Amino acid sequence: MLILFLSASLSAQNANDLNKLTTKFGQTLYYLNNYYLDTVNNNKIVEDAIKEVIGELDPHSVYISAKDVKSMNEPLEGNFEGVGIEFAIVKDTLTVATPISGGPCEKVGIRAGDKIVRIDGESMAGVGITNEKVFKYLRGTKGTKVGLSIVRKGVDDLLEFEVVRDKIPINSLDAAYEVEPGIIYLRLSRFAATSSQEIINAVAGLKVKSINGIILDIRGNSGGFLGTALEISNFFLTQGQTIVYTEGLRVPKMEERANGTGFYKKGPLAVLIDENSASASEIVAGAIQDWDRGFIVGRRSFGKGLVQQMLPLNDGSQLRLTIARYHTPSGRVIQSPYEEGKAVKYYKALLDRYNRGEYFSKDSIHFPDSLQFKTLVKERTVFGGGGIMPDYFIPADTTFYTDYYGNLLRKGILLDFMNDYSDVNRLKWKGEYRSFEKFNENYNVDDKLLENLVSYAKERKLEPNPKELEISKGEISVYMKAMVARTIFGTEGYYKIVNSCNDPIFDKALELVRSKAGL
Repeated sequence: MLILFLSASLSAQNANDLNKLTTKFGQTLYYLNNYYLDTVNNNKIVEDAIKEVIGELDPHSVYISAKDVKSMNEPLEGNFEGVGIEFAIVKDTLTVATPISGGPCEKVGIRAGDKIVRIDGESMAGVGITNEKVFKYLRGTKGTKVGLSIVRKGVDDLLEFEVVRDKIPINSLDAAYEVEPGIIYLRLSRFAATSSQEIINAVAGLKVKSINGIILDIRGNSGGFLGTALEISNFFLTQGQTIVYTEGLRVPKMEERANGTGFYKKGPLAVLIDENSASASEIVAGAIQDWDRGFIVGRRSFGKGLVQQMLPLNDGSQLRLTIARYHTPSGRVIQSPYEEGKAVKYYKALLDRYNRGEYFSKDSIHFPDSLQFKTLVKERTVFGGGGIMPDYFIPADTTFYTDYYGNLLRKGILLDFMNDYSDVNRLKWKGEYRSFEKFNENYNVDDKLLENLVSYAKERKLEPNPKELEISKGEISVYMKAMVARTIFGTEGYYKIVNSCNDPIFDKALELVRSKAGL
């Protein structure tokens, strides 16, 4: 429908010019194939031409090849087809971290800690195994079968399983739990097709007698489906309130409003954002802020306010083409400034913000007076033209950061060490800690474990640095405890730990929700 609309909106003269240009490109291909001295690769010529043209537009319009279309859509569609495990590569061995609940592997009895040494007879053990290789073998069409050879602790013989691939859900809600009586924390990693239903199911599953407050954490959430952003905004707004509107040169103004069916239209609400919150995240935060519905806490968001339309091409590839701009209910443009064809400069602007000190001081952020707007209830001053500025700015804390800690993370040393450590202790922990409360109270990262990490890092060619380790020790310990919690209790356990261990953005949000709720 959109393609027909765009075609109809062109003038006859423009249509005629377009036909001439299309013919010109076709003639060029014809001459290349019939007169050029060597063989030409037509697919490459066309793909390179499209990429070059799209690259001269705004920074968010892109060409997506046919082979990349499916893999790009999977996280947003909320499922893929495969065997259903979360895995880790531990000492060059494919290890099951967690079978996905209700998935094919769980159904046939594959457990956390099992090591997959062969897939359909091909060895998976040894140097060279990669995530891409694992995906290639374990994912596949629903209904197809795959043979897995498993090594299991305590079992002498190799275990053989035949697994029938099926649709596997990809959860976008990483955590949903009751922080305090009646105060619910929701951590959303992306705006997927299933996100709103995930939230509804999770809140219902908590069986909270009365919701005294909600903390919606969309830090690091780079966006997703516009429809999902509308559904989630609708949870909190009253009927008729504008959520967002869009306008473009060839797309008329379209306004989206709340329909009044939300489950939490009144009550304390805090939305957490940072510099990596973008697009759909900014739509939700902008709507909540403009209607003075809740508190926005954190740091200025990315500033991606361009509407993309997926337009199919005849070989299965797609153009993700920008057709309009998002505006918050007060009229603010979310999009940060950009120059056409200067995508590198545009993305470098995020680093420039860091270098200017914007992550560390609110006073380093300057908005021109021409971009001032008023919220729609309390008439507070807010700014447009580049992301959502929070109501409560919380600077980034880098006092714990050192080069040694950075290298532990960047080189994957800390993650690999924790995967190995968890693999050895998983069954013991699950027997010892039957509840998160017992784990949180009794488990601590001791000096011996930190010494083992340092030794492991040295084996990976990262020399010890006692001074820097002392500076970063507290943050490393929190991460390690959170990773253990994830092994036992899933991603929710991870966020319960990191939120409770000196996260200033979370702490401020909780303080605000408490005070608004009179707690």
